[in-house]
Amino acid sequence: MRALRPALGAVAAGLVLACFSHPTVAAAIVSALGETPRRALPLDHLGALALHHLILAGTGLVLVAITGIGLGILATRPGAASVRGGIDTLAAAAQAVPPVVVVALALPMLGFGGPPTLLALVLYGIMPTLRGTVGALEAVPAEAREAAKALGLTARQTLTRIELPLAAPAIVETLRTALVLAVATAAVGALAGAATLGTPIVAGLQNQNTVPMLQGAAATAALAFLCDALMVAAAGLLRR
Repeated sequence: MRALRPALGAVAAGLVLACFSHPTVAAAIVSALGETPRRALPLDHLGALALHHLILAGTGLVLVAITGIGLGILATRPGAASVRGGIDTLAAAAQAVPPVVVVALALPMLGFGGPPTLLALVLYGIMPTLRGTVGALEAVPAEAREAAKALGLTARQTLTRIELPLAAPAIVETLRTALVLAVATAAVGALAGAATLGTPIVAGLQNQNTVPMLQGAAATAALAFLCDALMVAAAGLLRR
């Protein structure tokens, strides 16, 4: 239970923000701000958008984990020093392009909906995942590797049985950052026609309706906090 305590703050923040996204609460907040509340997004529709948003962000996280962790492992292998700088530069260049630009450029090739959004999620999440994986693997004590070598373990066995288990908590922390980025970035997918929590924000801007804008923003932030709490709890359990 002690390992789960650090996640409680994020859970509380997520639940409060989720309450702000409720149609009645959002309308009351807009009214308190001096605006006349207009039509709110129904709760069932908001829930469906949140589910689609989470699926899109989760898929992006899986792709980021496979790519980023894979590149991180490659960059830390003996003999990979010559390509490590190039890998890091490519990852940094990918994150340097704003997600909105990635989505816009990918539309002609990938079409509307999820594919251009997934591309933006992957490009934006590779660098922190790559660097976090490299840092986690390099933090594994040299004595552990030497002991594995003395026991006759192969390089692959040393990686899977020694390095990755010892680096797992730090890698989960890295994926925690990647997941929060994915949840936030997935909202941009609404510009490409993807059904996400960014959809009511875009619709609210178009119709000058503050209520759905508030609902979408609060629900996105709530989802980010709750996903962050999940990863904090996972990292705490792994450390134990």
